[in-house]
Amino acid sequence: MANDQLQVLNALDVAKTQWYHFTAIIIAGMGFFTDAYDLFCISLVTKLLGRIYYHKEGDSTPGTLPSNVSAAINGVAFCGTLAGQLFFGWLGDKMGRKRVYGMTLLLMVISSVASGLSFGSDSKSVMATLCFFRFWLGFGMGADYPLSATIMSEYANRKTRGAFIASVFAMQGFGILAGGMIAIMVSAVFKAYYPAPSYEIHANLSTVTEADYIWRIILMFGAFPALLTYYWRTKMPETARYTALVAKNAKQAAADMSKVLQVDLESEPEKLQQKERE
Repeated sequence: MANDQLQVLNALDVAKTQWYHFTAIIIAGMGFFTDAYDLFCISLVTKLLGRIYYHKEGDSTPGTLPSNVSAAINGVAFCGTLAGQLFFGWLGDKMGRKRVYGMTLLLMVISSVASGLSFGSDSKSVMATLCFFRFWLGFGMGADYPLSATIMSEYANRKTRGAFIASVFAMQGFGILAGGMIAIMVSAVFKAYYPAPSYEIHANLSTVTEADYIWRIILMFGAFPALLTYYWRTKMPETARYTALVAKNAKQAAADMSKVLQVDLESEPEKLQQKERE
């Protein structure tokens, strides 16, 4: 089987671990970091949303989100994630990993910012707008999951492929941790600058007007790690495995990989033709 492989693919499988492998881990890993942050940070602000938009005058307890609204806000991104995985997984096979990879990142950035800018004249319209943008955010995250894992696996060599993919997936934990840290820090800053009495002492003054900015800042922060890696994503060449096996251009695959990996790759069109006949 190994003798029938294209030389460019075999060279990738046996290539030594190089600096660009770790660069690819960071680029793909930041995608998982952003996905985890955006996906789970919403659970940290639901209580605040209930207190701001669903407080009833005279209640003995702060406002809480209705169960149906809470389920919609927390679950709509997962629905978008499922749709995004199916659509962009197919599109990545048609258009190439690199082109779709940049598109998904822009969608995530725009949707993160838009989620924080959710507007409306009343609580229902604000929640509806938030759910709308959260769906499209999930749509972009659903694309990032398979593409990041696929790109990392196609760049990695045979020996370390499993470890590299595990490293990319491990960034999810750091994204969840970052969500909690950002929520704590933003809340602490607002608490220091806008002190308020407890709910038991004065219900109306316990939630300051500026509290509406807290959840918006936390949600919009998810755009920053995505923006940080956008430049490097656009500079990544198409993976050699896609170019050689799907686009049927072994020469271009060899040229692309020679730019980022220190291996001498030569295309073998006659082997590619043999693979096409099989």
